[in-house]
Amino acid sequence: MTTLIDKYNRHLNYLRISVTDRCNLRCVYCLPRSFVPKLSHADILNYEEILRIVRIAASLGISKIRVTGGEPLLRKGIYDFIKDLSQIEGIEDISLTTNGIFLKENIEKIKSAGIRRINISLDTLNTRKFAKITGSDLFDQVWEGIMLARETGFHPIKINVVALRGINDGELRDIAKLSFSHPFHIRFIEHMPIGNSKFKIQNSESEILGPEIIENISALGELVPVENEINDGPAIRYKFRGAAGEIGLIRPLSHHFCNKCNRLRLTASGQLRVCLLSDHQEDLKTPLRNGCSDDELGDIFLRAVHLKPLRHGLAHIGSSRSVSTQMSAIGG
Repeated sequence: MTTLIDKYNRHLNYLRISVTDRCNLRCVYCLPRSFVPKLSHADILNYEEILRIVRIAASLGISKIRVTGGEPLLRKGIYDFIKDLSQIEGIEDISLTTNGIFLKENIEKIKSAGIRRINISLDTLNTRKFAKITGSDLFDQVWEGIMLARETGFHPIKINVVALRGINDGELRDIAKLSFSHPFHIRFIEHMPIGNSKFKIQNSESEILGPEIIENISALGELVPVENEINDGPAIRYKFRGAAGEIGLIRPLSHHFCNKCNRLRLTASGQLRVCLLSDHQEDLKTPLRNGCSDDELGDIFLRAVHLKPLRHGLAHIGSSRSVSTQMSAIGG
């Protein structure tokens, strides 16, 4: 079997699949408040096309899948699609990223589809601030969904928190404190300059980077490093002594993890992206719909992997560069 090993000897075994560019929230760091054109139905890969691509990817060594959006639970037929994904030979792990709005009413469908690991975006524990960040007053609905996911046996439940100066920086400690009483994996993420979002980093002083986050939450107690497991993502893991859960730090700007990157991204429009923080992509949809063979699609994967950069092009701090594609279209 040909494997996806790039010229820097990174073994790429992880594919993140965006099934839609649509979302029912408008988070300030993801989308502008103004109108954003949506892909038409014809522009989005159908499930059969995605499954074909995944079968080819699996034959090349992809073993781990994350289903993302937009908000993936918005798309009709998503649960049957996830079941079909789980039947593909070579796929060993499937997880889901969601904003949590539909968790409560669909938790059993998600579990029946084969999902056990779930990531939920939650940048605040304050209902009014939640409405300010997301544009919707739905904090209670998301929180109830998270609690139900815990009761239903999902593990790990990862809570993704984007650190934003002047918005949620005053409650990072309170969010970290959740790990004492709940077995959640709290993931603090440095804000990335992607797309035309409402929230903009004005200068290096307005960025909240990893060292500041650690200093902030260390007031709660000693943070003990946790050793990463073989299939772990880029988070630097910690645990407070006696805590039920753990803390993770994702630092794409202050301490990039490009040398260990093992992922590719398939956008809803059928583009293969080799780096989240780059606009370069390879078109899979057009040749697929023009009748190309599986081998020809596989060659596109191999070409894309060969073009994967050693590291992303954003400077550590205060970069004026950004990624023009909206995060909702990439599947972050």
